[in-house]
Amino acid sequence: MSGSVLFDAPGPRTVARHRVYTVLTIAGAVAILAFALWRLYDTGQLTYEKWEVFLTPAYIEVILVDGLLKTLQMAFFAIIFAIVFGLVFGIGKISEHGWVRWPCWLVVEFFRAVPVLLLMIFVWVLLSLGDGPLSPFWCVVIALTLYNGSVLAEVFRAGIHAVPAGQVEAAYALGMRKTQVMVNVQLPQAVKIMLPAIISQMVVALKDTSLGYVITAPGLTYVGEQIYGEFKNQVPTAIVIASIYIVVNIILTVIATKVQHRLVGEKSPLEITGVGNLDGGRNA
Repeated sequence: MSGSVLFDAPGPRTVARHRVYTVLTIAGAVAILAFALWRLYDTGQLTYEKWEVFLTPAYIEVILVDGLLKTLQMAFFAIIFAIVFGLVFGIGKISEHGWVRWPCWLVVEFFRAVPVLLLMIFVWVLLSLGDGPLSPFWCVVIALTLYNGSVLAEVFRAGIHAVPAGQVEAAYALGMRKTQVMVNVQLPQAVKIMLPAIISQMVVALKDTSLGYVITAPGLTYVGEQIYGEFKNQVPTAIVIASIYIVVNIILTVIATKVQHRLVGEKSPLEITGVGNLDGGRNA
């Protein structure tokens, strides 16, 4: 019933046309896949010699330990630090004090605008190249923290502003101070609102660790570069490394989504912020 209000039900000709479109789309996808497989076969990329390295236990251990483990470690530290960075600077951007608000605004806007790869190279040259105090591993973590933290700062700021003003005014009416209102009223509800964006940024941080190979940071892409440099199997290496990233990102998304459902449940944004309970309170 609700669907018919938004649009008319398709007639027989429209249904038939949509089926034709579906068949053509599937046929086109199959044709593209078949062409890609034929090109791989024609260029010798499907031969056993090209894939043997990924069946060798020693190389599998290198990929999982020196590649995947280091990638997960970089992503973990970058995500944790980025959340802290984003929380501090996001709150700073909405401060009533100009001497706090404007520096926070400048930092956030600057690091949001700089490409991640350039930021990694800059941090590497500044802190790692030569006799620098940090390893390329931490240069990647710092660069990802600055970029993703700046993005999350905007997410936190928007989430705090999304909390209904009535709840903030009610907290002030109860005698709470500004810090108490922020910690006890605004942030808990804002975090629930922002969870989908935070999850998305976690996936972005994990994928961006792949850029670390440019500054010789350990990780999947760095290991992959060493493998195809030795065995000249760029396409199989790219397929394997990309598949690992895809699987890890899917697992991360599933875990984060389950955490979101446990904290928030299947609620709408209005129910999350408590707006949905206002009418019930008045009716009571």
